[in-house]
Amino acid sequence: MLRRVSAAESGGESAEAVGDFAEFVRVSMPGLLRYGHALTGNPHDACDLVQAVLEKVGSRWATVQRKGDDPLAYVRRAMANTHISIWRRRRRESLVAEFPDSGVVPPELNRLENEPLWQALRALPPRQRAVVVLRYYENLSEAEIAHALGISCGTVKSQSSKAMASLRTRLGKD
Repeated sequence: MLRRVSAAESGGESAEAVGDFAEFVRVSMPGLLRYGHALTGNPHDACDLVQAVLEKVGSRWATVQRKGDDPLAYVRRAMANTHISIWRRRRRESLVAEFPDSGVVPPELNRLENEPLWQALRALPPRQRAVVVLRYYENLSEAEIAHALGISCGTVKSQSSKAMASLRTRLGKD
């Protein structure tokens, strides 16, 4: 049986704050999914990343709003940080006792899997990829990117420069 939870029982969040969060998610979801797709390289991981971050942010929505910062920038920064943490965990070596079978069927490929630009983007380090995605896919300024990722404008410029040089090198070969 469902029962109504009071603001005191729900951690102090009012119905208005929950409604504001639902509206924020409704309006921001398409852009967050695009950003997540560009960060992770595939739509399935992007959905997982967005969902994980929105779960965390939703539980602290009243605090996020009280701070007065741009909630979208806060969520983007959380997505970049979460993606970097996941990437660090996954890149560790895992040793196996025996070699895997050579007859393994490759997984179904994404339609963008063989796209040179996506391959080059996927090869960039996470922070450089985040800067490129925010700059060229989300059309944010250097100051907005710095604010969203919690870094200085100079770091945004240097990461962007390194990323573009790397992309030129990789894509120039083709």
